[in-house]
This record gives sequence, C-alpha cells and structure tokens, in this order.
Amino acid sequence: MGASMRLISVVVLASSLLAAAPAFAQGWTEYANQKDFFSVSFPGEPKVQEITYETEFSLQLPARIYSVDAGASRYSLTVVDYSDSEARHAERLKNCKTELGAGDSCGNPSRTEMRGAMLHATWNLLKKGGKLTQLNYGVADLVEGHFLQIINANESRTFAAIHMHENRLYILEGTVPKGAAAPGLFQQSLQFLDKEGKRIRYQSIYTHGFPPPPSIRYR
Repeated sequence: MGASMRLISVVVLASSLLAAAPAFAQGWTEYANQKDFFSVSFPGEPKVQEITYETEFSLQLPARIYSVDAGASRYSLTVVDYSDSEARHAERLKNCKTELGAGDSCGNPSRTEMRGAMLHATWNLLKKGGKLTQLNYGVADLVEGHFLQIINANESRTFAAIHMHENRLYILEGTVPKGAAAPGLFQQSLQFLDKEGKRIRYQSIYTHGFPPPPSIRYR
C-alpha cells in the first residue's frame, strides 16, 4: 500500500470515529426522578423495577431499581426509602416485653439502622463475590458516601457508589466488561434534588442523621 493510500485510510478511519462520537454522546441523557429526588446520566431510558429491600435489622422496605443494559455493560441505581423505618420498628416491637436480663432487646434500633445503612449496603456488595480493588470514602455534591471497585468472576468490573440522603439510600452500580473504560460519566453524575426538583449543592459535607449544612439550589 502506497503512502497516499495509507493516508486516505487514516482519514477515513478518523472520519468514521468522529461521526460515531456524537451518536454515542447523544445516547447518554440526564434522567431526573422527582419521586426519589435524584438525577443521573444513563445511556438510555432506564427500566424501573419495584422491589423490597431487606435492611440490617430485617425490615422489608420499599425500593426501586432504575437500570439500563447497554451491550455487555449494566448501569443501575437502587433507591431505598428508609423514611418510615422507625415506625415499622415500633410496630414490630409494640408487644415486646422486657424481661430481667433482656437488656435492650425491646429497644427501637432505627437510629442504628439509619447510621449503618451505607455500611450494610457496602457489605451486601462485597458478599456478591469478586475481588475488591478499591474501597474509599467520598462525596457527591458533598453528600458523603462509600466508593468501591470490584473485579467480578467473569473479569468484568463494577464501580459502585453508596450514599444516604434525606432518609433515602442510593446504591449506584456501573458494571463494564474486561478492558472497557470505567463508567465515569455514570459514576460521577449522581445529583440530589429537593422537593421542587432543584439540584442541591451543599457548602460543607452532608452526613445523614445530622442537621444539613447550608446549600445552594440550582434549577
């Protein structure tokens, strides 16, 4: 092949890649959900599945999974509503009678449940198996959370982020095949919304269970 033909081939390949890039970018859209107070970028319209989620103290709480399968990759956000967990525990314990030596067996564990929700979700991810390659503390719009990277048995990689905000647990999971780029656009796009649908950006770190810090609301 002559130099001119090689040049033409390179130009054609580059043109093809440039043409494909906008189509790929257009497939990613910002999905906002007012029912669960979040927005996140998905590569398409997510499927929504209603489920029940078992907590550390065996409550069955309502939850929803928002997910998109894109080829060999999967992107999902699970949202668990903990808002009535205290009442559910109280109902379950209303007939409990403390006996001598029973200690705190009739106490309401809802505060411990709330404080441990992110850790329990992290443990659930680890129990699925695979090799944990990263586990660290981080924030999304200054809402604190746990960040994990796992190499699965089939050598795919899962990038997860777990946050707790306004009595809701958010479990973000992006799984891509071996050799594929990390799902950074998905992983970094999670935003929290207020009751008016505005994005909340805190001015210092938000820790669930404590008074929220000052925030800026974006339209």
